[in-house]
Amino acid sequence: MSFNSFGHLFRVTTWGESHGPALGATVDGCPPGIAIDEAFIQQFLDRRRPGQSKETTQRKEPDAVRILSGTFEGRTTGTPIQLMIENTNQRSKDYGEIAQQFRPGHADITYHQKYGVRDYRGGGRSSARETAARVAAGGVAQAVLAQLVPDLKIYGYMVQMGAKHINRARFDRDQILQNPFFIPDALAVDEWADYLAAIRKGQNSVGAAIEVVAEGCPAGLGAPIYAKMDTELAAAMMSINAVKGVEIGEGMAAAALTGVDNADEMVMGPDGVQYLSNHAGGILGGITTGQPITVRFAVKPTSSILTPRRSVNTRGEEVEVITKGRHDPCVGIRAVPVAEAMMACVILDQFLMDRGQTGGVRGVIG
Repeated sequence: MSFNSFGHLFRVTTWGESHGPALGATVDGCPPGIAIDEAFIQQFLDRRRPGQSKETTQRKEPDAVRILSGTFEGRTTGTPIQLMIENTNQRSKDYGEIAQQFRPGHADITYHQKYGVRDYRGGGRSSARETAARVAAGGVAQAVLAQLVPDLKIYGYMVQMGAKHINRARFDRDQILQNPFFIPDALAVDEWADYLAAIRKGQNSVGAAIEVVAEGCPAGLGAPIYAKMDTELAAAMMSINAVKGVEIGEGMAAAALTGVDNADEMVMGPDGVQYLSNHAGGILGGITTGQPITVRFAVKPTSSILTPRRSVNTRGEEVEVITKGRHDPCVGIRAVPVAEAMMACVILDQFLMDRGQTGGVRGVIG
């Protein structure tokens, strides 16, 4: 009962540890006949891959994905797709000193309390390296969505790193993939780089906030109560390592609004209903409206830092912990492609469930 799977019809099970021989995902429920190969999936993994800049961990991993099953002659067969990513640059000796100690703010202690045993090498399953498997599975979901929902576009970006926030007045989507922070603001890159460099030199880490958007998602996906689109998205984002809070649309800011302010007014346009705002984040009553779906989440600072912190060891003794090794000073940076992958998996799962229940039939307006 370790719950390593998510999804209903499009179901993903991840496996493997940070310092094991490999990690990966088993994708079940993928429709047959979808064109896909390793190169298509690799483009998503390359965005999450470690060691590409000084702003992330210096662990050098190619993150080369292999498709072991579920495809034939470049197309999915409808059978389980097995994806594998080998670990090639482990340095387990970095973690020898914390084998019997618990890092403050880390899952070390809760894994020990639950299982009585833990893989201390890089955190094992609690390591953010597990998310590489999710990104690979998200690549499969993106291939299916490209065929079934061709107008759908999913993209994520950072909106905050510690004390730094993006300037939405300068929002430029084309800039997201042009800098190591995935921020839509070219003028902020140098400032953010200097800020993170100071954090790193201070032997510290910092949190972040990420926003992920799905444009072109059809109306009608989701369910009224227990499989709401926003429920599934919130659970998916919350399952990402180090995430501590999730918002849909206005999120917590909705508490400060009045009903007049919050209501997304509607008018009839040449192509049907048009909304004059999107405080709901593209979801009403758990069902998509056809507007952009907007999700934000907060990522805590990396727990593995060089600054000494008070803790205890497995013998119950008080100790001082310093975590050596190669760690992200801001793990939120590489969470951007992970968020996109989880969004793709959830939307595809909801699309398949809707197709099974309604066949795509929609209520007529006008």
